[in-house]
Amino acid sequence: MRRIVSWTSCWLCAVVVGACVDPVSVDSQQQNDILIVDGTITNLAEPQRIRINRSVADRLTGRFGTLPVTKATVDVVTDSAQVSVATETTDGTYQLPADFRGQVGHAYQLRFTLSDGSRYVSTQQVMQPVPPISQVTAQFSNTSLPTGQLNGYRAGHTLNVQSQDPAGQHNYYRWDWLLYERQYWCRSCVQGVYSVYKILPNIYKDRDYFVTGDEVYEDCFNPPAGQASYDAPDVPKDYWIYDYPCRSACWQILRGYTINVFDDLYSNGGIISRQSVAQIPFYAPQPALVDIRQLSLTADAYRYYKLFADQTQTTGGLADTPPTALVGNVRSTTGNPLAVVGYFTASAVSLVHYWLDRKDTQGVSFGATDPAGAPSGTGDALFYALNLRRPMAEPPPPYQGGRDVPKIRLWPTTDRPPTAPCLLSDNRTPFKPEGWRD
Repeated sequence: MRRIVSWTSCWLCAVVVGACVDPVSVDSQQQNDILIVDGTITNLAEPQRIRINRSVADRLTGRFGTLPVTKATVDVVTDSAQVSVATETTDGTYQLPADFRGQVGHAYQLRFTLSDGSRYVSTQQVMQPVPPISQVTAQFSNTSLPTGQLNGYRAGHTLNVQSQDPAGQHNYYRWDWLLYERQYWCRSCVQGVYSVYKILPNIYKDRDYFVTGDEVYEDCFNPPAGQASYDAPDVPKDYWIYDYPCRSACWQILRGYTINVFDDLYSNGGIISRQSVAQIPFYAPQPALVDIRQLSLTADAYRYYKLFADQTQTTGGLADTPPTALVGNVRSTTGNPLAVVGYFTASAVSLVHYWLDRKDTQGVSFGATDPAGAPSGTGDALFYALNLRRPMAEPPPPYQGGRDVPKIRLWPTTDRPPTAPCLLSDNRTPFKPEGWRD
């Protein structure tokens, strides 16, 4: 499951590169330093982000890992004239201005300069129109998922779309999806406890408690094992995790990682019917929301994604770099030998918010396959599905009468255990998704 989560945006790792020549293959066993670019400009009112990472192989084991590329200067040029500068929001992620969105028929080009002065540029990408999705259907099956995706668990929903392909023009499509599941657990502290307020230095109570002040902290408190002084609490050396519930409504965001593309060569002008676009795992019995997106592609972008899918679909994408990786449409303009993998593109999007009520499911969800027994609380099934363990709540006061005692105790105890905020990220949001039904 952790591998699946790490792959949720792997299809994005193909930042479309490759233009009018066949994409070049890079031998990953010999080229152990690869730049990975990921960016798609859309016409939706949504954050427009470019992600730049570096895939580096360990010289001893040959295994690949990815590191975010920070402090780059990134911009997108529209129609060879208007320059929009992106701001680094998190390490390796660069976001265009909030009012930026693509328009059909306009050309977009990515440019960026790394901190070492090396410069890169993509080919121009003209945003193609896309027809609307006219229908979405879902069908549950106990064998919907590919073998091996979730430790052998295969139950889920297959989602199909229908759309009218325009006649008289050659169209290329790509589909992706986002799954929103209601999340009830917002923070985990390894060998520590969550504290809303900052812990006062060198102040203790009864040799059992660390003391908190009034300054907001909102983080895990992880003191070193042992005793800092004779009057300080003794911090255990053993391993533990405490999990903390969400302070407000929260949604987990899960992404599809399969590259799904289509060429209308043999169906031009016809109805695209029962096109499978998503396999949604049966994580938990609660309803969920699926955003289905139908995107337009240029011919070059389609060709790149198709080749990339043929090469990596069984390996999980660039997160598990295959023996060869396709170089896309981003190249160095300063003669830097660093290979660039990925494809920058511009796609118009038809979006459908599909409410997956899961009333037709059979058997137990993946979150209920814990060998220790079925989940006991709301949200516990999803927690197990994502973490392959049950949530472990911090023991509440009073700490007497044979009750469990936390490994680390904070004073005062009136707010123990606390809740944690739902922080906005690529994988979680405190804002109710459009189309969510309460």
